[in-house]
Amino acid sequence: MSERDPDAFVDADNPGEIAAGRRLVRAGDKGVSLGERLLNSFHKLTWRTPLHGFRLNGRYPLKLLAVPTDPFAGDADAGQRLIRGAITLERESVAVAAVDFAGNGGASPALNAYIERFAWLRDLAAGVTRAQGAPIAEALMQRWIDRHGAKVSDPAWSPDRIGWRLLNWTAHAPLILSSSNIVYRSAVLNAMARGARHLDRNADRAPVGLKRIAAWAGVVAAGLLIPGGDVRREIGEAGLVRALISGLSDDGGIVTRAPVDQVEVVELLAMLAAVYDVRRQEWPIGVQAALDKAVAALLGITMGDGALSSWQGAGPVAKDRIDTVIAASAVRTRPLRQAHDWGYQRMAGGATVVVADMAPPPQSRIAKGGCASTLAFELSDGEKRVIVNCGGTGGAGGLPPELARALRTTAAHSTLVLGDSNSTAIHADGALGAGVASVEVDREELEGGSRIDASHDGYARRFGLIHKRTLALSASGRELRGEDALLPAPKRRKLAATPFAVRFHLAPGVEVTPTADGQAALLRIDHGPLWQFRCRGGAVTIEDSLWIDATGQMHTTQQFVVEGEAPPGGTSVAWLLKRAG
Repeated sequence: MSERDPDAFVDADNPGEIAAGRRLVRAGDKGVSLGERLLNSFHKLTWRTPLHGFRLNGRYPLKLLAVPTDPFAGDADAGQRLIRGAITLERESVAVAAVDFAGNGGASPALNAYIERFAWLRDLAAGVTRAQGAPIAEALMQRWIDRHGAKVSDPAWSPDRIGWRLLNWTAHAPLILSSSNIVYRSAVLNAMARGARHLDRNADRAPVGLKRIAAWAGVVAAGLLIPGGDVRREIGEAGLVRALISGLSDDGGIVTRAPVDQVEVVELLAMLAAVYDVRRQEWPIGVQAALDKAVAALLGITMGDGALSSWQGAGPVAKDRIDTVIAASAVRTRPLRQAHDWGYQRMAGGATVVVADMAPPPQSRIAKGGCASTLAFELSDGEKRVIVNCGGTGGAGGLPPELARALRTTAAHSTLVLGDSNSTAIHADGALGAGVASVEVDREELEGGSRIDASHDGYARRFGLIHKRTLALSASGRELRGEDALLPAPKRRKLAATPFAVRFHLAPGVEVTPTADGQAALLRIDHGPLWQFRCRGGAVTIEDSLWIDATGQMHTTQQFVVEGEAPPGGTSVAWLLKRAG
């Protein structure tokens, strides 16, 4: 990757490239069929056959060709805690003694992935010396080999986990290969080689998106670092380009539409870049182009505090992590204002940033934990968040399942809710059902600011109404004008009058006071500016709310709600958020 220039600047924000209008369609979403599930299960059963075991056998590598530098600094405090006997991630921990690379002491999905990927090696390297950390790393490595080294099973040998493990194992080889025990060292190197051979045959079977990208990244890394990998590298690079084409939208956003997955895509590619760097090799042009777009898209959904906005089951990933990931990518670019295919729109004026979800939810077959958040938005004033969505756990533990489910609903987002129902159904098994099938988006960049008109059909079948939302941010950022209209849907039966609620969830530290006439409210931001809200077409009430922070911790907050009733012919609510002072 000698041609990768960290000072190169990618202009992903050319105003001339803003499209006038677009229709985004969510194809029929029936989830993974029974036949597909049976086929996948059968394929995983073949991993246990003698034939597959034979395919994984081969020459034992004697060494790695190089050891890449991990571009990400670990958490030194977490490394110290690991030495003291606990693996921690955010507010969750599990005893090292309980780590069995199976259930891992009941760890949450996020902590479990952290353990299974060996991502904790990064923290160990940051927190202690090699002499202190190697015994812990080698003991856990031996534990993994004892349980999974010879026995190929799911999920330990899922292609995405192998891809992540190979990147972490090779980047921190000094911690897991410091032993003078030749038998142990041989077992570790053989585990890498067997994992690579497994990926050779299974990378393309990983689910489209982040998991398939991770699998092919593992193939490429193995091709570059394990001796005799020239053919593997060539095949792996072609597979990686295919995985990026299918897994990222044309504007660089991950197909799951989950910002936390977007962070991991950039992190993954940055780690792979370090592999190319240490071998002094160039990577495919298509990979660099994908990384450039992915970084711009990621920046496009950051708020004024530098952390992410909250979408698709994840809370606001912290600024420190975003800054670290962007720096490691070596891509310099502006935030993408209009990620049309990915579905997020960004408006900025003065100190104000607005990020809005202007697309259908992801398909259930490619995303778990998707949210019914279409046409919701978040707003920040400088580093102060004002209007937010309630957020999500991102797979971390600590929240009751019923609350985690509630965070996915339309009512947990700052948008209109009709008939106290979700714009896209959320089934009992967690899958997304019918609802928003298409979203019409039209954006204008004017001298006086930015304007977006968008509509979705999520309520058309049940209530015969289309939700249309207009957002117009002034160039100064001091005014956000909005309108939420409910319009008769074409060729739909007009039903009885239906109650609606336009919800505006508030960030912690924002105090709301309604006016006596029920048409306005004052928003006082702790150590920040004052915002005024006024509406026409409904009555303002105040309700309790909550917000999940970057560590997965819940904060009680408030929301103001504009309530009314929509007759069969439709109605509208016009509103204004104005900065005072």
